[in-house]
Amino acid sequence: MNTELTDIDYKRKMQRRKEIQEQRLANMTDEKGLIIVHTGNGKGKTTAGLGMVIRSLGHGYKVAIVQFIKGAWQPAEKEVLEKWKNQLEFYAMGEGFTWETQDRERDILMANKAWEKAKDFILNADYKLVLLDEINIALKLDYLNLDDVLNTLAEKPEDTHVILTGRGAKQELIDRADLVTEMKLIKHPFKEQGIKAQAGIEF
Repeated sequence: MNTELTDIDYKRKMQRRKEIQEQRLANMTDEKGLIIVHTGNGKGKTTAGLGMVIRSLGHGYKVAIVQFIKGAWQPAEKEVLEKWKNQLEFYAMGEGFTWETQDRERDILMANKAWEKAKDFILNADYKLVLLDEINIALKLDYLNLDDVLNTLAEKPEDTHVILTGRGAKQELIDRADLVTEMKLIKHPFKEQGIKAQAGIEF
């Protein structure tokens, strides 16, 4: 095999790819606030949302997080994010997972309290990013009015990004979103090996 020829071909290929990529980027000039959905049965939906939160904080933007289901325990991420308390509002407003609370009426009440808080942030142009953690579960269980959520998203300021996490995202929300990622479960230590939730991984 002629190694020199292979290197030349590779360089030409990468140069062409670079030209195509630069042309694509040159044609993309618009910016807008995105509706982002992270759903699916796999792990990582909240974690992906928190990654965007950290990026936004790093740019100096104001950010809000409202957690709908979690909240009976103190999430470790809340401790870390306290360092950005001048830029960040963080509300863990659930009372735990539904099988722990066993009180549908109270779950509905708490979900709607969280939603009222979330609406304030979504409609406030001062906040560049709003993370609604596990709201998809609250919608799936009919704790919240889907039309109210969709109408509020339609009214958000033009530059505001909203992330909605949780398994079982409603099709209407998926249709409305700009970016949808489905986390697919392939393997999980809890199921396959009986390994419990661990600090730094699940919480």
